[in-house]
Amino acid sequence: MTATPWFVPLLFLLVLSSTGETIGRPFYPLPSKLDLKDKQPLQMSRPFNIAHRGSNGELPEETAAAYMRAIEEGADFIETDILASKDGKLVCFHDVTLDDTTDVGERKEFEGRERTYEVQGENVTGFFVVDFTLAELKSLRVKQRYKFRDQQYNGKFSIITFEEFIAIALDADRVVGIYPEIKNPILINQHVKWENGKKFEDKFVETLLKYGYKGAYKSKDWLKQPAFVQSFAPTSLIYISNFTDLPKVLLIDDITIPTQDTNQSYWEITSDSYLAFIKDYVVGIGPWKDTVVPPENNCLTTPSDLVAKAHAHDLQHWHLRYIHTLTGTRTSSYT
Repeated sequence: MTATPWFVPLLFLLVLSSTGETIGRPFYPLPSKLDLKDKQPLQMSRPFNIAHRGSNGELPEETAAAYMRAIEEGADFIETDILASKDGKLVCFHDVTLDDTTDVGERKEFEGRERTYEVQGENVTGFFVVDFTLAELKSLRVKQRYKFRDQQYNGKFSIITFEEFIAIALDADRVVGIYPEIKNPILINQHVKWENGKKFEDKFVETLLKYGYKGAYKSKDWLKQPAFVQSFAPTSLIYISNFTDLPKVLLIDDITIPTQDTNQSYWEITSDSYLAFIKDYVVGIGPWKDTVVPPENNCLTTPSDLVAKAHAHDLQHWHLRYIHTLTGTRTSSYT
């Protein structure tokens, strides 16, 4: 195993920089300072390994260390969730609130910053990402989501920006794709405002274009810098189709959860008529695994017809959401 600046092989121990810093700063100059030519291309001979939130079984999710570790472990794509700070900066973070995976609740300076907002039809109370500036978000320390995971790296890393995430992929010594999600766009656009009437989706696409991400699936441009854009909000995917031809994936949640933006039911968005409509904008679907093989009494049952229906409409079934290995990497089918 080849060591990286952040990990000792076999022992997987974090190494501090020469200044002792591991947090609160960009890990790379932006854009990347490295000129790595003739990289090993993205493999196309088997299903993709997608590192969901990085190697989050070992390290706190969506941190630079988790993504660098995932690349070291061989991930084809690194996956992230994009939200926006109060001052309009795009950051990598899964939840709309900071409570579960940062130390925000322990920080005296942020007392009284909890709010209650409506999120997908329900009132949610917590410390919302959209209420903190990038500088404030950078001051927080990330921790593991689950107690059964290794806790020794809690507090060692900060939240990273979308640009820092991109830099990590571009600086790999082989072609590594990115798999960002447009996360909760309704909430973001309600609480964060940009100049000239731009929306969250505009800033998202601008960032991708800034760093050279373009091209239809398997095109020359795409193979050079592979990327998929995913979202539970179909109107966001339709909207950005006006500005980028990157392949897009409609995420599908459990049968009880409607779409984030249009409030359509699972049954509506998996109907033949809807799949026939959405295929003009997306290359595939990313379903919740229980909708593909429903469980009953902790046992798998007969598979549903969702994958067959998608294939019938020339849609591919991409990563089944939340199928994890120990490291947090998941496998995608792309055939």
